[in-house]
Amino acid sequence: MNINDPAQLARIKAEIVDSFDEELEMQMEEDRLDDLFEEGTDPTAEPLLDRKVYFQELFRLQHELVRLQDWVQHKKLKVVVLFEGRDSAGKGGAIKRVTQRLNPRVCRVVALPAPSERERHQWYFQRYVQHLPTAGEIVLFDRSWYNRAGVERVMGFCTPDELEEFFQSVPQFENMLVRSGIILIKYWFSITDEEQAFRFNMRIRDPLKQWKLSPMDLESRIHWESYTKAKEDMLERTHRPETPWWVVDAVDKRKARLNCISHLLQQIPYEDVPKPSVQLPDRARHADYYRKPVPADMYVPDVYNATPEAGVPRRVAKSGQ
Repeated sequence: MNINDPAQLARIKAEIVDSFDEELEMQMEEDRLDDLFEEGTDPTAEPLLDRKVYFQELFRLQHELVRLQDWVQHKKLKVVVLFEGRDSAGKGGAIKRVTQRLNPRVCRVVALPAPSERERHQWYFQRYVQHLPTAGEIVLFDRSWYNRAGVERVMGFCTPDELEEFFQSVPQFENMLVRSGIILIKYWFSITDEEQAFRFNMRIRDPLKQWKLSPMDLESRIHWESYTKAKEDMLERTHRPETPWWVVDAVDKRKARLNCISHLLQQIPYEDVPKPSVQLPDRARHADYYRKPVPADMYVPDVYNATPEAGVPRRVAKSGQ
């Protein structure tokens, strides 16, 4: 790869820009969503984090996450991160930014559906245990065993005795995880009543986001105060020095993501992992090799082959594919 070759340099720059496109697309989608619903905004509210600063810091922190990932693999660490909070608090967006540039074989997300009939009669923690990490893995739980202290409690999906048993058992369960060598980090994403209503209304008005608004989400609006009491009780009874809770102020989603990732990086001391230099080997070539052409009717129709005048470059020739 010759960076002094203008054509090669242009391709390298294009590849780097493309690697940032996913985040840019997600942010543009959120900006479009904000434009759809402007009612209820508070003119006295603190301004949102500047977009340029946000991207600069996000890419820097994601580079550090890659270093952390390498260290977790190198040291065979086992990491569990819980993401809890009200519906629409921004847990999913934060998780996406954490995992965006990581190896899915090392860092994976667990988001379990409602328990099956069989799972409802198991030991409560059993369905979560099977998703715990092995050495060299990071597991992010998008909601976790704390469902019992939140939605199950408020919506009546568990009995008072089952809830009390959970509060008695969870410290012992988490102590077992820590003693086994698991690094356990717990985040609660906190938003205001007004902010949740704002985000729900945006989802209602945006056809691309309506699937995110479940009947349970709508029901949670009715029980805002009950969820608040449940959260306060949960934090009081399960916040311990060995496995503390960390509360993320998530009204500004950009700040919440950066603050959460920055804090996560501070919880696990890591260093650069020595890596051998990689040399791309020459491709073996054989005189009798012949690559057969792909039949034209097997190609996906090239509907975006616009003219350069339209602002879209022509597609590269198929011969090199």
